[in-house]
Amino acid sequence: MTNDGKGQDEVQAPRRRILYVDHTAKMSGGEIALLNMLGHMDRTRFDPLVLLISDGPLREKLEAVQIETYLLPIAPSVLETRKDALGPRTLLRLRDIVLSGRYVFTLAKFMREHRIDLVHTNSLKADILGGIAARLARIPLLWHIRDRIDVDYLPGPVVWLFRRLCHWLPDYVVANSQATLETLQIKQQYRSSAVYSGVDLSNRLLVVHDGVPRPTVLRPIIYSGPYSAGLEQIQPQFQQPVLGLVGRISSWKGQHIFLRAAALVKKRFPLVRIQIIGSAMFNEEAYEAEIRALTATLELEDAVEFLGFRSDIPEIIDGLTVLVHASITAEPFGQVIIEGMVAGKPVVATDGGGAQEIVISGETGLLVPMNDVASMAEAILFLLDNPDIALEMGRRGQQRALEHFSIERTARNIEAVYDQILQTRADSALDSPARSG
Repeated sequence: MTNDGKGQDEVQAPRRRILYVDHTAKMSGGEIALLNMLGHMDRTRFDPLVLLISDGPLREKLEAVQIETYLLPIAPSVLETRKDALGPRTLLRLRDIVLSGRYVFTLAKFMREHRIDLVHTNSLKADILGGIAARLARIPLLWHIRDRIDVDYLPGPVVWLFRRLCHWLPDYVVANSQATLETLQIKQQYRSSAVYSGVDLSNRLLVVHDGVPRPTVLRPIIYSGPYSAGLEQIQPQFQQPVLGLVGRISSWKGQHIFLRAAALVKKRFPLVRIQIIGSAMFNEEAYEAEIRALTATLELEDAVEFLGFRSDIPEIIDGLTVLVHASITAEPFGQVIIEGMVAGKPVVATDGGGAQEIVISGETGLLVPMNDVASMAEAILFLLDNPDIALEMGRRGQQRALEHFSIERTARNIEAVYDQILQTRADSALDSPARSG
């Protein structure tokens, strides 16, 4: 090949077929991250297909952006087992289903028939089911780990199983944060996320932070000090603030901590509005009932809005004064924090897991101890009492999010991993020409 442009006889490299496997089609964090990433992959080089093990809104959204999508359902007893309810008995049931071969052999057959070049699993159940199927089909496998593999997030037997499977099932492991990767306890050097320009990927491990799309319009942020022009127009938003927590309603997401902190804020700012954006998704309706009752107990009925699941999250975040993240266990990543930062909002987040890799406390937001109502309220009040500082944090947070957590950066890093895996497989095939495919 010459460097004077493409000639007529030059043959364009074929697109590589990547199969993404996910056990759920509900719009949870990992599924939103997958949808965002697929919308920014280089379609001239990669041909994405998605296989869902259950149906839901994700299927329609994928098809709307012309991603080839298939549904291959599994027995409800496997699909509906929650990760926090797994134990020795449920692991044995899952093992029996897997070892029976009915589902994984069907999935392996699907992979061969569709001439898949690489399998990318996007959830814990997909890691096992799709992983074993990929091994049967002799197709390279990438595990995308989006959950903490630790006893504060999963039962002990599940933690033990996944940490051991990581050593021999996937060809490559990508984690959504360094905090997530460390929970795998793999005794091997790894690197943090970086655009693939001289990055050594030979160790089979990489952190690739999730990214968010750049807003169509970046709202200007007035930040330069208490006497800056225009701050008088900003001031009312801090005197009648809107506090919001975005995420599915779940006890570990800490909506109860947020409400108790907001009740303390309301004593100083009686006109505060409090928004809980999200819904109970995985049989967590009892917790939703608890926090609704807590709203009444705290006498917040006139201030709290339960907005449920929303598809217009950027518009809702744009109307917030402060975005709050209140998880009481370490978050694997914290995508909603980035969404708030991209919108230029000051962020208060709990200090654990991936949030520590996103927020520079005191510069791009404030980190507070987990499960600490008083500290959360104090941080929110500090921002409301100091709008100039809050706006400056929002500006710096927006700059950091655009530089380090863009969806384009995420997509390029994932593509670099694909290139590494596929090149390694090609080199291996050349070294063993007698081996059949």
